[in-house]
Amino acid sequence: MAHVLVTGAAGGIGRAVAEAFAAGGSTLTLVDVDRERLEAAAKELDAAHVQVDLTGADGPAEAVDRAWESSGPVDVLVNAAGRYPSLDMIDVRAADWDRIFALNTRAPALATAALARRAVAAARPASVVNISSGAALRARPGGGPYAASKAALEMATRAAALELGPHGIRVNAVSPGFVAVDSACNPVAPEYAAAVSANPLGRAGTPADIARAVRWIAGPEAEWITGEVLRVDGGSGTGAGHLPRLWPPDSPSPAPVAPAGPYDTRTSEGPTT
Repeated sequence: MAHVLVTGAAGGIGRAVAEAFAAGGSTLTLVDVDRERLEAAAKELDAAHVQVDLTGADGPAEAVDRAWESSGPVDVLVNAAGRYPSLDMIDVRAADWDRIFALNTRAPALATAALARRAVAAARPASVVNISSGAALRARPGGGPYAASKAALEMATRAAALELGPHGIRVNAVSPGFVAVDSACNPVAPEYAAAVSANPLGRAGTPADIARAVRWIAGPEAEWITGEVLRVDGGSGTGAGHLPRLWPPDSPSPAPVAPAGPYDTRTSEGPTT
C-alpha cells in the first residue's frame, strides 16, 4: 500500500488528489498551511497531516521528513500547493516575485530534493507529480509572475527527472486547464473564468479530472514515463478555438498565391527591391 504525501491538500485540486488516492487504499499524509481546513480534511480521509508553511526555507523538507518518520517511507509526492495572485508586471516588486516563486517553484523543488535524499538512502523508488498550469505556456494580463513560476516548475520537473531517474525516482507534472475551485487564497473573477474556460470539449475542468490524471501518472501503469508534462485541459491547449474563422464559410476564398521558389525574392505584394 503506497504512502502518498500531498501538499495543498486542504482544498481544491490537492484535496481532490488526496481523495483519489484514499479511494485506492493509499496511506496519506496531507500538508497545508491552513490548520483548520487541514485537520478537517485529515479527519474525513483518515489521514495523517503536517501543518507547515512551505514558503519557509525548511518547510518542504520538514513536511517530507515528518511524513516519512511518522507513517513510513513516502512512495508518491504530489506538489499541489500554489498561489495565483493577480499582479501586473509593471507593479512587480521583489517581495511579490519571491513570494510567488517560493510556493509555486521553490517548494516543489525542495520537497522533491528532500524525498530524493530519503529514497536514495533507503534504496527505494519513488514518484513525484508537480501541478503545473497551462499558464506555463501562455501568459495573460495580470498572470505574468504566476505564469513564469509555472514555466520554471516545468523545467525543474525535467531537470529532476533527468538526474533522479537513475535512482528509480520518476518526476512528472500535470498541467490543468481552467478548473473551478472554491479557494479563498486564489479567487477568480467570473469574467475571467468565462474567458478561459472555452475548450473543444465544452466544459470547465473539475478537480476530480486532474486527480485522476495525477493518480495515473504517479502509478505503475506509467512506470516508463518521466520528465513529462501531461496537459489535462479539455483540449484548450490545441489552439484558439474562440477566434473567428480565417474566412467565413459563405465567403469566396482569395486566389491562392503561388509559393516562391528558393531563389525567388517576390512576395504576394510584388517584387522586392
